[in-house]
Amino acid sequence: MKQKELDLKKIENAKKQYEVIKMSEAQIEAMKNRIDEAKKEKRKRNKGHAIRNIAAAAAAVAVFVALPNTSPTIAYAMSNIPVLGKLVEVVTFRDYQYESERNNADIKVPELVVENTEQTIDGDQESGKADGQIQENLKKTTEEINAEIQEITEQIAAEFEENLQYEEGYQDVLVKSEIIATTDDYFTLKLVCYRGAGSGAEWDYFYTIDLTTGNRLALKDLFVEGADYITPISENIKEQMREQMKADEMVYYWVDDEIEEWNFKAITDETSFYLNEQNEIVVAFDEYEVAPGYMGCVEFVIPNEVTAAIRKMGK
Repeated sequence: MKQKELDLKKIENAKKQYEVIKMSEAQIEAMKNRIDEAKKEKRKRNKGHAIRNIAAAAAAVAVFVALPNTSPTIAYAMSNIPVLGKLVEVVTFRDYQYESERNNADIKVPELVVENTEQTIDGDQESGKADGQIQENLKKTTEEINAEIQEITEQIAAEFEENLQYEEGYQDVLVKSEIIATTDDYFTLKLVCYRGAGSGAEWDYFYTIDLTTGNRLALKDLFVEGADYITPISENIKEQMREQMKADEMVYYWVDDEIEEWNFKAITDETSFYLNEQNEIVVAFDEYEVAPGYMGCVEFVIPNEVTAAIRKMGK
């Protein structure tokens, strides 16, 4: 009995400690709003804005290159990452390093490069045309994604450089990329962004390409037209949240919180996702999006049976 009381006391103390260091309600609400705005921006940088984004990225590169010139410790590099997906290669476009007593930055900007696969099978013109169209789509898609990534990373670097003027401040910035869950049909690049200044926050971007078409994959593309995929996925996430909280008292999500407006209601078409090697949908949330900051970025694997009845064949 005493041991149980001690365990409960430790848990309660840990929760209280979090309550002490966590943001105020207004700050958390502001953080959640910024996250929502950021996710909306992801969708704005889509096919309809490709030309504008590519032009903006060119300007972003010019600014990004100029930024480190005033830094005390800088290292630049252009190097290939020896990790390949089918048809797509990832290289490091820029590597920005800064280190001082109070300020640290490690920003590695990835770039997607399409492999040259324009090969026509003898006597199979239709196959050749299809391959050519996929190649064309891939080039367009990777240009759009590269433009987005360059805009994002240039802004982070610019803000870091601007904050160097505050002599009493501290800041840590990290940007890196990971290739995740690459299969014969899909290629996913994850861009990890972290900013720390007193407290820290991480937010991630997921870029998934359908290698069978060369197009960027949206969540709705996985389902038959008109199907309600939002409800079953959202309800499964809530179920997983409750199960995790029941199994571990240190796990907490905004799902049955006393502050109703904080509670997770449903995903949207802007919610981040990718497909794992089992072809399961993995829904990803940034810090503060569905849980307190100490939970970090969280992901939920949606079992295939949850959406099997409405998934497109081959998707």
